[in-house]
Amino acid sequence: MNSLNEQSTLVGHPHFHYKDGVLHAENVALDRLTTQLGTPLYVYSRAALAQAWARYRDAIGERPVLVCFGMKANSNLAVLKEFARLGAGFDIVSGGELHRVLTVGGDPAKIVFSGVGKQVWEIRAALDADVKCFNVESQAELQRISDVAHAMGRRARVSLRVNPDVDAQTHPYISTGLKENKFGIAIESALDAYRTAAALPGVEIVGVDCHIGSQLTDISPYFDALEKLLDLIDQLAQNGITIRHLDLGGGLGIRYTDEVPPSPKALLDQVFERLQARGLDHLHLVLEPGRSLVGNAGVLLTTVQYLKHAEARNFAIVDAAMNDLMRPALYDAYHGVQPVVPRKGVAEQYDIVGPVCESADWLARNRSLSVQAGDVLALESAGAYAMTMASNYNTRARAAEVMVDGDKHYVVRQRETLDDLLRGESMLP
Repeated sequence: MNSLNEQSTLVGHPHFHYKDGVLHAENVALDRLTTQLGTPLYVYSRAALAQAWARYRDAIGERPVLVCFGMKANSNLAVLKEFARLGAGFDIVSGGELHRVLTVGGDPAKIVFSGVGKQVWEIRAALDADVKCFNVESQAELQRISDVAHAMGRRARVSLRVNPDVDAQTHPYISTGLKENKFGIAIESALDAYRTAAALPGVEIVGVDCHIGSQLTDISPYFDALEKLLDLIDQLAQNGITIRHLDLGGGLGIRYTDEVPPSPKALLDQVFERLQARGLDHLHLVLEPGRSLVGNAGVLLTTVQYLKHAEARNFAIVDAAMNDLMRPALYDAYHGVQPVVPRKGVAEQYDIVGPVCESADWLARNRSLSVQAGDVLALESAGAYAMTMASNYNTRARAAEVMVDGDKHYVVRQRETLDDLLRGESMLP
């Protein structure tokens, strides 16, 4: 991004744009935010959240679809409240996430509880809340849920997560639908698992669930999985097991660099075509998008501390680190980097690195920038899997989070203090 035209926006981030030579979130100048609140700083756009939600709402139309936000992508209470207000359900993977959803007034009837390692207390809490269903990932978990529910005098609504052995063609760490992945019940064993479920006293079968991976930029793997699931649903019907909903998970990608992600409409139109062709268009559909709702709704602001010109590379050492944005270290992920206030001058190639004592502590590599110490940079696409993966490694306080709404901004999570980092610890007498 070199142009500073009034309407110039970050690629894939329509609510982050340059105005009068300064990067803005909606109508808030980001240099003003960093002066007031410091860095590192996560900044989200409320309008971007609403726009991302509208893409799903408009794609659904009158069709029977429940969109459950995959909140592991971003669990800030203000973000969750916004989606609850818009009518979203929630895909949760822990008792802690359940607590967050209930805190913001999310509808338990729109909560699906996923995850491979549900503990007894989490199952009880979800049953007490009366969530829509549990996405069950193993026969052992199925038995535990039945036991817990039966002891409470309840029947837990369950949907078995089926692993279809479909390659989502994404990063191996976020591919979840292959035989070697820990998720779900193998498609070959699914019928037996459903027969087991039908005989258990503490569960009620309501659905079939599948999730094949994240950051998908090609929707064809969805349909490879879908055909296997529809065959299974036919088998279940032949065995007297009725399915009320089909959960296809999430995974639609976003633009980090030059990707062209598919739209929710392209996915839904083709899914319903296949359901109708198989006589299964009575099924309710559940989707669990995360990244595609929040990824490009946020940036991470960071201040350059030092420039280091080494023999092999140039480094811009910033105050954000891998504990603030784990994706580059974990996935070798790409995040765009833009100056909040661009400089004129000759650009040089820099690696953007943090102060954490690890060689993996890099945020971006080989970026062309005209930059000086004290400049603030914006790391793009930080609305998903940034703060939720943040840690206190190296005893570093986690950053504040801000939500921008038009020309106003709200601190929706305070920056941690040094005292916060010690809370709960004690020394031996």
